[in-house]
Amino acid sequence: MMLTRREREILALLRRDPLAGAQSIADALGTTRAAVNVHLSNLGKKGAILGRGYILRQEHAVVVIGGANVDIKVRSLAPVAYRTSNPGRSHTGPGGVARNVAENLARLGTPTHLISAVGQDAAGERLLTETQAAGVRIDHVHRGPHPTGTYTAVLDADGDLVVAIADMAATDALSPEHLHAARELIGHAGLLVLDGNLSPRVLSYVLDIAAATGVQTLIDPVSVPKAALLAPLFATGRPVFAVTPNVAELGALTGRDLDGDADAEDPELLGAVAVLHERGVRHVWVRLGARGSLLSTLDEGRVPLEAPPAEVHDVTGAGDAMLGAFAHALLGGADPVDAARYGHAAAALTVATPATVRPDLTSRLIEDALNAPPRRTT
Repeated sequence: MMLTRREREILALLRRDPLAGAQSIADALGTTRAAVNVHLSNLGKKGAILGRGYILRQEHAVVVIGGANVDIKVRSLAPVAYRTSNPGRSHTGPGGVARNVAENLARLGTPTHLISAVGQDAAGERLLTETQAAGVRIDHVHRGPHPTGTYTAVLDADGDLVVAIADMAATDALSPEHLHAARELIGHAGLLVLDGNLSPRVLSYVLDIAAATGVQTLIDPVSVPKAALLAPLFATGRPVFAVTPNVAELGALTGRDLDGDADAEDPELLGAVAVLHERGVRHVWVRLGARGSLLSTLDEGRVPLEAPPAEVHDVTGAGDAMLGAFAHALLGGADPVDAARYGHAAAALTVATPATVRPDLTSRLIEDALNAPPRRTT
């Protein structure tokens, strides 16, 4: 079923608000009610909408499993002076790698389920309310006894990360028993996205389901300490469709000491990538920050990708936008290289805003960015 860009935008709005009327859809998209009615009629003919009540055809959803927490971002107003107080500004909002990826996917119009854990507290309630409002299904988010997790990030005056502290006790307590009720959902996912905040026990449980059912799995290691815990899972013979580390995480996954400034041609970096391929990872997408990325595919070679120019306001959430857009494009039939370019464009759009997840992110916005003429330099 091929949908136009406008049809995909309308479906994304209907997933967030199934009761939306033609006029409210028209207002949101900057078009006319008559034009929306034509698109709705075409969506009905294509089987994307069933009946007159905007009942959406059920599709294989992306299932995202991992951390959901409150982000506390503090940004210095001047160059950071260590071991003393710095003037700055703070912001609190929804976060967590898996939750952020899920929201990006939902905003792009992909049916998305989040499996995570939050506390039985006001922070958890707010987190779930805002996540659901973005279009993410939260039926399988566990409410446990631990407080809702927090991620506190200190940014310098340029918006780059200085240090971050993650309190993820709620996610750490997530167990295979909590996921058992979602076993059918996981086994029938169109795509499975896992973040490294999950315990090795939970990751093993989910990877076993994926291996048994043939579901393609994407894994974000999240951090160097988490990547080190993940490393043994890549030596168990379970096939993994893609893993998306930065250079330091790649080193932790493979037990190698890599230069943080390594580029896409660095022999040590390429050697570490080869190790993951030997352990059953089909695609290794190494994020190189401002230098772009390297996408390496088993038996098909390597493709270096440039990072598109961006006006950086806040880098928090850039990797989550990349992964969410990458998964969205893959599910839509894009090849991994084009999907990675799509991810880069989403990241560039995200870092240009103060938000961890860009609230106006759409497929059209990304496609316009990809099709924009190159910026002229002087």
